Amino acid sequence: MRKVWSLVLLSAVLGAGCATLSPSADRAVIRAKDRVAPALVHIRPVKEVYAAGKREEVVVIGSGFIISRDGYVVTNEHVAGESKLVRCVLYNKEELEAEVVGTDPFTDIAVLKLVTDRNDLPTVRLGTSRNLEAGQTVLALGSPHGLARSVSRGIVSVPDRYLGDWREVRAPYNTWIQTDAAINQGNSGGPLVNLRGVVVGVNARRLSNADNVGFAIPIDTAKEVVEQIIANGRVKRSWIGVSFQEMTSKTQDPSQNGVVIADVDPLSPGGEAGLRPGDIMVALNGKPTDARFVEDLPVVRKMVADLPVGEEATVRIRRGDEETDVKVTTVEKGDLRGDEIELPEWGLTVSEVTPFIVRRARLDAQRGVVVSGTQVGGVAGKARLARGDIILTMDGEEVENLAHFRQLYADRVASGQKLVLMDVKSGALTRYVLVKQDDTNGDETEQALEENADGDTADNG
Repeated sequence: MRKVWSLVLLSAVLGAGCATLSPSADRAVIRAKDRVAPALVHIRPVKEVYAAGKREEVVVIGSGFIISRDGYVVTNEHVAGESKLVRCVLYNKEELEAEVVGTDPFTDIAVLKLVTDRNDLPTVRLGTSRNLEAGQTVLALGSPHGLARSVSRGIVSVPDRYLGDWREVRAPYNTWIQTDAAINQGNSGGPLVNLRGVVVGVNARRLSNADNVGFAIPIDTAKEVVEQIIANGRVKRSWIGVSFQEMTSKTQDPSQNGVVIADVDPLSPGGEAGLRPGDIMVALNGKPTDARFVEDLPVVRKMVADLPVGEEATVRIRRGDEETDVKVTTVEKGDLRGDEIELPEWGLTVSEVTPFIVRRARLDAQRGVVVSGTQVGGVAGKARLARGDIILTMDGEEVENLAHFRQLYADRVASGQKLVLMDVKSGALTRYVLVKQDDTNGDETEQALEENADGDTADNG
């Protein structure tokens, strides 16, 4: 009798274990996949890559999904950004080209527009990520390693994982959905879907050397960015020049509310208004700004970013035992990087100076160009130009912008001018750099320095 009961108990356990893989569960997965799959897009951007002083075209692979009947597609910025041409393959294997409507590196979201006259394209249904829970079943769809129309299943591991700038992942304004649904190279930009076939995230990252640890951008964040890109071609954010830390970095007292101002750019609106490192910001335009833990920081940063650009905001701070209001007028947050060009005769690539670079390098104005790369053994490399240098003048003439520098460079290449003297900012120092367009001797170099130098550059000695 004991053996009989043991067999009955074993059968019950096995039956319960199989319930998670029951036909009804499989059907739920298939239904969810079928609702989204027709709107899947396999993306093959041709990207302009500038490395080691050269411009190259590289074909990459990614994923996306159609959100409108006329062909707007959501994907990742790291998939479609800096693309010269984007080729898309729809779920029915129809091939179309797409234009890049806009990108946002701060959330890693990009929007494409399929080049088509059709107005009957299949679309996904966008849900919300606000109610996601750990343990909830999700599907990741896309093109892992170029294998289009793939589906993987897993669960939400953590609905609000904070990554900060971890391993070059920038996400100042949002947390991430962590999932064990397989996300591999090529899945980027594809949809993360719940069992109702509703998109709850945009697949974006995977943890290297780990089994099925992936991250998706919450769809609530993505929707807000997509709307702005479609309307304006970009996302407009405010900046006051402060960085924040969680309250636990300064105190363990749970009754202390607010967020720590960790650093203040002295040339920023916040610095000019009198904000200081160590101040505690307790409210912004009357709304509390509480960030006890690091996971709370994106919300506070977004509160600042969402302020109207160019308008005055009231920052309430606690300094010591006193609270006071500080009036700060916001400015627009600049792009991380600008346009880039190749100068093949010098083995050099340069990019435009953005407002972000102006603030970081403490420049007086948005002028000059930034060295983004040099070729080993090239003319620029021999002159010891280095990545990050900012070229301010050429032969005594101020470089206004990227187009102006290109013209100055072209004139000297066409004329065959042997020596070109440039004023270059390297970190905190400014120095002269003499570019030799042919093999000149040391006497010519010294003579050119004496003839061209005005003495206005900071002393490097």
